[in-house]
Amino acid sequence: QAVFFRAFIALVPVLVWALVIGQVRAAVVTRNMRGHVWRGVISAGAMTCGFAALGMLPLPEVTAIGFSAPLLTTVLAVFLLGETVRVYRWSAVAIGFLGVAVMIAPRLTALGAGVSEREANGAVIALASAFLMALAIVHVRWLTRTEHTLAIVFWFHIACSAAALATLPFGWVWPDAIVWWLLIGAGLSGGVAQIVLTLSYRLADASTLAPFDYSMMIYALITAWLLFGETPTTQVLLGAGIVIAAGLFILMRERRLGLTKPAPLRRNTP
Repeated sequence: QAVFFRAFIALVPVLVWALVIGQVRAAVVTRNMRGHVWRGVISAGAMTCGFAALGMLPLPEVTAIGFSAPLLTTVLAVFLLGETVRVYRWSAVAIGFLGVAVMIAPRLTALGAGVSEREANGAVIALASAFLMALAIVHVRWLTRTEHTLAIVFWFHIACSAAALATLPFGWVWPDAIVWWLLIGAGLSGGVAQIVLTLSYRLADASTLAPFDYSMMIYALITAWLLFGETPTTQVLLGAGIVIAAGLFILMRERRLGLTKPAPLRRNTP
Protein backbone atom coordinates (compact mmCIF):
# COMPACT_ATOMS: atom_id res chain seq x y z
CA GLN A 1 0.00 0.00 0.00
CA ALA A 2 2.84 2.39 0.84
CA VAL A 3 4.61 1.42 -2.39
CA PHE A 4 1.50 2.26 -4.41
CA PHE A 5 1.20 5.76 -2.98
CA ARG A 6 4.94 6.35 -3.30
CA ALA A 7 4.82 5.46 -7.01
CA PHE A 8 1.38 6.72 -8.06
CA ILE A 9 1.40 10.14 -6.36
CA ALA A 10 4.90 10.77 -7.74
CA LEU A 11 3.37 10.81 -11.22
CA VAL A 12 1.89 14.24 -10.51
CA PRO A 13 5.15 16.23 -10.29
CA VAL A 14 6.73 14.08 -13.01
CA LEU A 15 3.91 14.81 -15.49
CA VAL A 16 3.83 18.49 -14.52
CA TRP A 17 7.54 18.70 -15.21
CA ALA A 18 7.18 16.93 -18.56
CA LEU A 19 4.47 19.45 -19.48
CA VAL A 20 6.61 22.41 -18.42
CA ILE A 21 9.54 21.34 -20.59
CA GLY A 22 7.30 20.26 -23.47
CA GLN A 23 8.29 16.59 -23.32
CA VAL A 24 4.95 14.88 -22.61
CA ARG A 25 5.13 12.81 -25.79
CA ALA A 26 8.66 11.69 -24.99
CA ALA A 27 7.46 10.60 -21.55
CA VAL A 28 4.67 8.33 -22.80
CA VAL A 29 6.12 6.92 -26.03
CA THR A 30 8.00 3.65 -25.61
CA ARG A 31 9.45 0.94 -27.81
CA ASN A 32 9.94 -1.57 -25.02
CA MET A 33 6.81 -1.89 -22.89
CA ARG A 34 7.78 -5.34 -21.65
CA GLY A 35 11.07 -3.96 -20.35
CA HIS A 36 9.26 -1.22 -18.44
CA VAL A 37 6.84 -3.72 -16.93
CA TRP A 38 9.64 -5.94 -15.66
CA ARG A 39 11.54 -2.94 -14.32
CA GLY A 40 8.40 -1.76 -12.48
CA VAL A 41 7.80 -5.17 -10.93
CA ILE A 42 11.42 -5.45 -9.78
CA SER A 43 11.38 -1.93 -8.34
CA ALA A 44 8.09 -2.57 -6.57
CA GLY A 45 9.70 -5.61 -4.96
CA ALA A 46 12.72 -3.56 -3.92
CA MET A 47 10.56 -0.86 -2.35
CA THR A 48 8.34 -3.41 -0.63
CA CYS A 49 11.34 -5.08 0.98
CA GLY A 50 12.87 -1.72 1.86
CA PHE A 51 9.70 -0.44 3.53
CA ALA A 52 9.24 -3.73 5.37
CA ALA A 53 12.82 -3.61 6.66
CA LEU A 54 12.24 -0.09 8.00
CA GLY A 55 9.62 -1.53 10.32
CA MET A 56 12.09 -4.07 11.70
CA LEU A 57 15.45 -2.27 11.89
CA PRO A 58 16.69 1.25 12.68
CA LEU A 59 16.74 3.65 9.72
CA PRO A 60 20.57 4.05 9.63
CA GLU A 61 21.02 0.28 9.47
CA VAL A 62 18.57 -0.16 6.58
CA THR A 63 20.25 2.74 4.75
CA ALA A 64 23.71 1.29 5.28
CA ILE A 65 22.71 -2.17 4.03
CA GLY A 66 21.20 -0.46 0.98
CA PHE A 67 24.66 0.81 0.07
CA SER A 68 25.49 -2.74 -1.02
CA ALA A 69 23.33 -2.19 -4.12
CA PRO A 70 26.18 -0.65 -6.20
CA LEU A 71 28.38 -3.63 -5.34
CA LEU A 72 25.67 -6.04 -6.43
CA THR A 73 25.13 -3.96 -9.57
CA THR A 74 28.77 -4.50 -10.54
CA VAL A 75 28.34 -8.26 -10.19
CA LEU A 76 25.02 -8.42 -12.02
CA ALA A 77 26.29 -6.23 -14.87
CA VAL A 78 28.92 -8.86 -15.62
CA PHE A 79 26.37 -11.63 -16.05
CA LEU A 80 23.42 -9.69 -17.48
CA LEU A 81 25.08 -6.96 -19.57
CA GLY A 82 28.39 -8.61 -20.40
CA GLU A 83 30.44 -5.81 -18.79
CA THR A 84 34.09 -6.53 -18.08
CA VAL A 85 35.24 -6.31 -14.46
CA ARG A 86 38.91 -6.79 -13.67
CA VAL A 87 40.77 -7.65 -10.52
CA TYR A 88 40.75 -4.17 -8.95
CA ARG A 89 36.97 -3.85 -9.01
CA TRP A 90 36.45 -7.48 -8.02
CA SER A 91 38.69 -6.82 -5.01
CA ALA A 92 36.63 -3.76 -4.09
CA VAL A 93 33.43 -5.77 -4.41
CA ALA A 94 34.84 -8.46 -2.11
CA ILE A 95 35.86 -5.84 0.48
CA GLY A 96 32.44 -4.22 0.19
CA PHE A 97 30.71 -7.52 0.89
CA LEU A 98 32.96 -7.89 3.93
CA GLY A 99 31.51 -4.59 5.14
CA VAL A 100 27.99 -5.92 4.60
CA ALA A 101 28.90 -9.01 6.62
CA VAL A 102 30.17 -6.80 9.44
CA MET A 103 26.81 -5.01 9.51
CA ILE A 104 24.46 -7.97 9.36
CA ALA A 105 26.46 -10.69 11.17
CA PRO A 106 25.26 -9.61 14.65
CA ARG A 107 21.67 -9.95 13.38
CA LEU A 108 22.12 -13.43 11.94
CA THR A 109 24.59 -15.23 14.22
CA ALA A 110 25.26 -15.97 17.86
CA LEU A 111 27.34 -12.78 17.93
CA GLY A 112 24.12 -10.84 18.26
CA ALA A 113 23.05 -11.68 21.78
CA GLY A 114 19.47 -10.65 22.41
CA VAL A 115 18.65 -10.14 18.73
CA SER A 116 15.03 -10.92 18.00
CA GLU A 117 13.77 -12.99 15.08
CA ARG A 118 12.12 -9.83 13.76
CA GLU A 119 15.47 -8.02 13.61
CA ALA A 120 17.14 -10.99 11.92
CA ASN A 121 14.37 -11.08 9.32
CA GLY A 122 14.76 -7.34 8.85
CA ALA A 123 18.44 -7.74 7.95
CA VAL A 124 17.64 -10.42 5.38
CA ILE A 125 14.80 -8.36 3.89
CA ALA A 126 16.98 -5.24 3.71
CA LEU A 127 19.63 -7.23 1.84
CA ALA A 128 16.94 -8.58 -0.51
CA SER A 129 15.88 -4.98 -1.18
CA ALA A 130 19.47 -4.07 -2.08
CA PHE A 131 19.67 -7.01 -4.48
CA LEU A 132 16.42 -6.08 -6.22
CA MET A 133 17.54 -2.46 -6.39
CA ALA A 134 20.76 -3.55 -8.08
CA LEU A 135 18.76 -5.66 -10.53
CA ALA A 136 16.58 -2.64 -11.29
CA ILE A 137 19.65 -0.45 -11.91
CA VAL A 138 21.01 -3.00 -14.38
CA HIS A 139 17.60 -3.05 -16.04
CA VAL A 140 17.67 0.75 -16.37
CA ARG A 141 21.10 0.58 -18.00
CA TRP A 142 19.59 -1.79 -20.55
CA LEU A 143 16.52 0.41 -21.11
CA THR A 144 18.62 3.53 -21.75
CA ARG A 145 19.87 1.91 -24.94
CA THR A 146 16.49 2.51 -26.62
CA GLU A 147 14.28 4.53 -24.28
CA HIS A 148 14.03 8.25 -23.53
CA THR A 149 14.85 9.30 -19.98
CA LEU A 150 11.37 10.64 -19.26
CA ALA A 151 9.79 7.47 -20.66
CA ILE A 152 11.81 5.39 -18.20
CA VAL A 153 10.66 7.63 -15.34
CA PHE A 154 7.00 7.69 -16.41
CA TRP A 155 6.57 3.99 -17.09
CA PHE A 156 8.49 3.10 -13.95
CA HIS A 157 5.82 4.84 -11.88
CA ILE A 158 2.97 3.34 -13.90
CA ALA A 159 4.29 -0.24 -13.75
CA CYS A 160 5.30 0.04 -10.10
CA SER A 161 1.87 1.44 -9.18
CA ALA A 162 0.11 -1.37 -11.03
CA ALA A 163 2.26 -4.04 -9.36
CA ALA A 164 1.57 -2.58 -5.92
CA LEU A 165 -2.15 -2.14 -6.61
CA ALA A 166 -2.39 -5.87 -7.34
CA THR A 167 -1.88 -6.46 -3.60
CA LEU A 168 -5.10 -4.55 -2.72
CA PRO A 169 -7.00 -7.70 -1.65
CA PHE A 170 -4.22 -8.77 0.72
CA GLY A 171 -4.40 -6.54 3.75
CA TRP A 172 -4.75 -2.89 2.70
CA VAL A 173 -6.28 -0.67 5.39
CA TRP A 174 -8.04 2.69 5.25
CA PRO A 175 -5.52 5.33 6.43
CA ASP A 176 -6.40 7.96 8.98
CA ALA A 177 -5.94 11.67 8.23
CA ILE A 178 -2.30 11.84 9.33
CA VAL A 179 -1.32 8.73 7.38
CA TRP A 180 -3.05 10.09 4.27
CA TRP A 181 -0.86 13.18 4.41
CA LEU A 182 2.25 11.09 5.04
CA LEU A 183 1.51 8.82 2.06
CA ILE A 184 0.79 11.77 -0.24
CA GLY A 185 3.87 13.59 1.02
CA ALA A 186 6.05 10.54 0.37
CA GLY A 187 4.79 10.33 -3.21
CA LEU A 188 5.20 14.04 -3.95
CA SER A 189 8.66 14.26 -2.41
CA GLY A 190 9.73 11.16 -4.36
CA GLY A 191 8.50 12.68 -7.61
CA VAL A 192 10.23 15.99 -6.96
CA ALA A 193 13.42 14.14 -6.02
CA GLN A 194 13.24 12.32 -9.36
CA ILE A 195 13.00 15.63 -11.23
CA VAL A 196 15.90 17.19 -9.32
CA LEU A 197 18.01 14.08 -9.90
CA THR A 198 17.30 14.22 -13.62
CA LEU A 199 18.19 17.92 -13.74
CA SER A 200 21.45 17.28 -11.90
CA TYR A 201 22.52 14.73 -14.50
CA ARG A 202 21.94 17.33 -17.21
CA LEU A 203 24.58 19.51 -15.57
CA ALA A 204 27.18 16.91 -14.57
CA ASP A 205 28.06 13.33 -15.45
CA ALA A 206 27.27 10.28 -13.38
CA SER A 207 30.80 9.82 -12.03
CA THR A 208 30.72 13.31 -10.53
CA LEU A 209 27.32 12.96 -8.92
CA ALA A 210 27.31 9.34 -7.75
CA PRO A 211 29.38 9.98 -4.57
CA PHE A 212 26.58 12.21 -3.31
CA ASP A 213 24.45 9.09 -2.94
CA TYR A 214 26.42 8.28 0.16
CA SER A 215 25.32 11.52 1.82
CA MET A 216 22.10 9.61 2.51
CA MET A 217 23.87 8.05 5.47
CA ILE A 218 24.29 11.48 7.05
CA TYR A 219 20.63 12.33 6.50
CA ALA A 220 19.58 8.93 7.84
CA LEU A 221 21.64 9.38 11.01
CA ILE A 222 20.21 12.85 11.67
CA THR A 223 16.62 11.87 10.88
CA ALA A 224 16.77 8.67 12.92
CA TRP A 225 18.15 10.51 15.94
CA LEU A 226 15.79 13.50 15.79
CA LEU A 227 12.54 11.71 14.93
CA PHE A 228 12.91 8.18 16.26
CA GLY A 229 15.64 8.35 18.90
CA GLU A 230 17.66 5.71 17.02
CA THR A 231 21.44 5.50 17.11
CA PRO A 232 23.53 3.10 15.00
CA THR A 233 25.76 0.47 16.54
CA THR A 234 29.52 0.45 16.15
CA GLN A 235 29.26 -2.54 13.80
CA VAL A 236 26.84 -0.70 11.53
CA LEU A 237 29.06 2.38 11.32
CA LEU A 238 32.17 0.28 10.69
CA GLY A 239 30.46 -1.86 8.05
CA ALA A 240 28.92 1.19 6.36
CA GLY A 241 32.34 2.82 6.19
CA ILE A 242 33.82 -0.25 4.50
CA VAL A 243 30.95 -0.49 2.00
CA ILE A 244 31.11 3.22 1.16
CA ALA A 245 34.88 3.08 0.66
CA ALA A 246 34.52 0.08 -1.65
CA GLY A 247 31.73 1.77 -3.60
CA LEU A 248 33.77 4.94 -4.08
CA PHE A 249 36.77 2.90 -5.24
CA ILE A 250 34.62 1.13 -7.83
CA LEU A 251 33.27 4.48 -8.97
CA MET A 252 36.76 5.99 -9.34
CA ARG A 253 37.94 2.89 -11.20
CA GLU A 254 35.00 3.08 -13.62
CA ARG A 255 35.68 6.76 -14.19
CA ARG A 256 39.35 6.10 -14.91
CA LEU A 257 38.43 3.38 -17.39
CA GLY A 258 35.82 5.60 -19.02
CA LEU A 259 32.97 3.26 -18.11
CA THR A 260 30.88 5.83 -16.25
CA LYS A 261 28.80 7.92 -18.60
CA PRO A 262 26.05 10.47 -18.12
CA ALA A 263 22.93 8.48 -17.29
CA PRO A 264 20.06 10.48 -15.80
CA LEU A 265 18.32 7.48 -14.29
CA ARG A 266 21.19 5.56 -12.85
CA ARG A 267 19.70 5.85 -9.37
CA ASN A 268 16.02 6.46 -9.93
CA THR A 269 15.16 3.27 -8.06
CA PRO A 270 13.95 3.56 -4.43
